[in-house]
Amino acid sequence: MKKKVFATFLATALTVTSIVGCGSSTSTPAPATDGGDTQKAEATDTTEAADTTEAADTAESTDTAEATETTDAAAGTGKQTDGKNLPTLTTEPLTITLWDIATEDPGKTTQEGAVQRFMADYPNITVEQVHQQNDTYKQQLVVAMSSGQAPDMYMHWGGGPMAEYYKSGFANDITEMYAKYDHPEFIDAAVAQSTYDGKLLAIPFGGLSGCDIYYNKTIFAEQGIEVPQTIDDLEAACAKLKDAGYIPFALANASKWTGSMYYMYLVARHSGNAEFDAAYTQENGGSFTSPAFIFAAEKIQDWVKKGYFPDGVNSLTADDNQDRALMYDGSAAMMLHGSWQSSGMKADNADWYTENIGVFRFPEDAEAKAAGVPQDVEIGTAIGNGFSFNCFKEDGSVDQEKLDACYVLATQYYNDETYNNDQVSVGSIPSIKGYGAETVDDPNDKYVADVFFNASNVQLWYDQYLPASVTEVHKNCMTELFGLEKTPEEIGQEQDEAMKKAIAEN
Repeated sequence: MKKKVFATFLATALTVTSIVGCGSSTSTPAPATDGGDTQKAEATDTTEAADTTEAADTAESTDTAEATETTDAAAGTGKQTDGKNLPTLTTEPLTITLWDIATEDPGKTTQEGAVQRFMADYPNITVEQVHQQNDTYKQQLVVAMSSGQAPDMYMHWGGGPMAEYYKSGFANDITEMYAKYDHPEFIDAAVAQSTYDGKLLAIPFGGLSGCDIYYNKTIFAEQGIEVPQTIDDLEAACAKLKDAGYIPFALANASKWTGSMYYMYLVARHSGNAEFDAAYTQENGGSFTSPAFIFAAEKIQDWVKKGYFPDGVNSLTADDNQDRALMYDGSAAMMLHGSWQSSGMKADNADWYTENIGVFRFPEDAEAKAAGVPQDVEIGTAIGNGFSFNCFKEDGSVDQEKLDACYVLATQYYNDETYNNDQVSVGSIPSIKGYGAETVDDPNDKYVADVFFNASNVQLWYDQYLPASVTEVHKNCMTELFGLEKTPEEIGQEQDEAMKKAIAEN
């Protein structure tokens, strides 16, 4: 029977993948934008990813008879899925509930378009698409699962929570379907981030997302500030901006994960991935009180005391773009954020964006670099978002008709040519072979993509990588950190306790 009780849900330590960047991949097939070959990020846990894709290749080559059978029924219907090796969908009325966080354009229009194209091809199937607010999405999803009201198809960011949804009985294992039926040729890292314990649990659809510092070129030029190359340079720029009456960093930390990006980057620049990996396992002296974590927390609290963040930083919210608003009105000069901000700012005011906004990677720790610490670890994701499916009957068995429909919607409409071209048009890069940095025109998006593809490692956001119970503690620690409520040591100890508990409960 499917588990419906969440007494211990979101309290398990999980092993998930981080990403390294290397090599190039041949595009098959090439997209309509003629992007050519793409650089790809590959997962450190390449064994699971390779097993999944190898199984897919083998099954696809041996299932031609079944392919003919499944596509014959759809012949002549004029669907965009005609002629493909896909499950034959029911002709009876069917309703799918779908949750996402596409509350604003351009993502809202793009995602609604995918649903409309699907329903036009399959008019007997109704997709009830619900757009949820990002900041409360995880909690709403858990509440829905706990009360037996979980959606049939829901987005997430991969990582620890995805695995916990599966272990708690709310995500279908789609490994066999992925091996049997047509799907986009996702880059290996996206497959790996959608996989847990050798099982494929999600279909990527959001594209690659890097994390860099957006800055106002006009303000920098006015103040004679060069793009910072080191953390020392960054601090000097902040001091000069503060003296000139500007807020150095636009940050809305009521969302908590936004402040975590500063913490993550300072840890990564001071120690690469070594100290985070050790803290994650809590082995061989690994701890969130190790030197890199103390360095990061002390640096942030020093910046808070110097006024480098907005007043009331913990009360400002990212969901309604209060951080971006500080950039728009000229109050703030920089904003560390995900690459989706490019499309958001362009949608708000393309001319202002083009004239004023540039981007640079988080500066290096010169002292750590001199000691041999790699400085090319970046923060982000190869999956962007993924869809998992909660298609089960009351007795716990798989609702195959509903699962088939969800699989076709996710693979063939959220990842079709229209959807991907919409993504590229706003600077996003789909997690599909054949799309690369050369497919985007915006110089800021191109810069972010180049940084992403040239990274030695792309660390998945802590709030997605950590076990969900630890994530909540970590996010609360970011409130305490920026609010100067606890010391760096106390914040590290809180995270250690949560991590140890999660490991013990696994």
